[in-house]
Amino acid sequence: MTVCVGYVRTGEGRAALGFAIRECTVRSDQLLVVVTEEVAATAEFAADLALAEASLRQRGVEVRTVGSDNNAASELIDLSYEDTTDLLVIGLRRRSPAGKLVMGSTSQQVLLAAGCPVTAVKAPVQPART
Repeated sequence: MTVCVGYVRTGEGRAALGFAIRECTVRSDQLLVVVTEEVAATAEFAADLALAEASLRQRGVEVRTVGSDNNAASELIDLSYEDTTDLLVIGLRRRSPAGKLVMGSTSQQVLLAAGCPVTAVKAPVQPART
């Protein structure tokens, strides 16, 4: 079975990838990373992917990537309806009280239209400095 994660170059994207790696470790599921072609070409993504592969391959878990055009939401939604997909993982930005009324368009589309369970992960919060 497969855990699919949408990766973007943000703290939320890295948090989602980290959560997906932990889920794959527990489930022994394959990890499928969905990334736009623009992001796939970056050194930051290559480093994050290398960490995921090193962590999971030693446990016998396969890591694959899927390039997406600039509409990762539709790619994730399509994958959510495949029989082998157990879980989608997406990063979710923190919002102000007013901003909570409207989520980001990608996360909202995925949460509302996915055909399998979705886990929305927030980036870690740094304590306020005084």
